[in-house]
Amino acid sequence: MHPLFSYFSSSNFNYTFLEKEKKIIGRTDKVDFPVLELKDIDAKIDTGAYTSSIHCIDIREVDQTLQCSFLDATHPEYNGKKFTFKNYDITAVKSSNGKVETRFAIRTQITLFNKTYPITLTLSPRDDMRFPVLIGRKFLSGKFLVDPQLENQSYNL
Repeated sequence: MHPLFSYFSSSNFNYTFLEKEKKIIGRTDKVDFPVLELKDIDAKIDTGAYTSSIHCIDIREVDQTLQCSFLDATHPEYNGKKFTFKNYDITAVKSSNGKVETRFAIRTQITLFNKTYPITLTLSPRDDMRFPVLIGRKFLSGKFLVDPQLENQSYNL
């Protein structure tokens, strides 16, 4: 066996050198979206999903703008406030059931570990899902390592 492989496979190896570059996040967390005025929103960290998504309702295009509302009775911050976006995209997303859906996508900001990052979110009615926000690989890549045994690492700071 090559010495490098034996070093990495040994029980002496630890991930401290990776922690300096990437934060360790758990399978769930609470996130803030400052531009959307949403705080402490439950999020599922999903390395199986490429894109990130947020629950919203009444999604529609009106006069070259995108309008939607964030409303969910189980999350008080989702208070039904209507938002209008002038800058948005339309994208194809393959859902967990394998179907390809066309969704609207917005660019906004997310706060994790007391740091604010840009993020692209697809808009989707997720009322049948446990978490109103799903954070996918596109956002996580290069910034975070996911440990599925952990929860609320950013929120617990």
